Amino acid sequence: MTVEVSDVPEAKRYEARVDGESEPAGIAQYIRTTELIAFVHTEVEPRYEGRGIGSALARTALDEARAAQLRVLATCPFFAGWIDRHPEYQDLLYQSRSKVSD
Repeated sequence: MTVEVSDVPEAKRYEARVDGESEPAGIAQYIRTTELIAFVHTEVEPRYEGRGIGSALARTALDEARAAQLRVLATCPFFAGWIDRHPEYQDLLYQSRSKVSD
């Protein structure tokens, strides 16, 4: 099984396609600014669940965020959990500068 992930900016999402199929096997929707990309929803078609589609989406999207020097806001539970399990991507996470100190 070959998974290809591509950014589709006009749809504001990454799409994963398996073996050249026309319909996406999975998507990761985002909101992007010049400094930040927020991943808001990830969905994998049921027949592809458990086959690494979500991981391929996350890894590609986060690698591209790093290359573009974007901070990442993982509001999507899948992305948040994936980053928790892959500490090499935690440096990308957006940190609010308005922390209250005692």
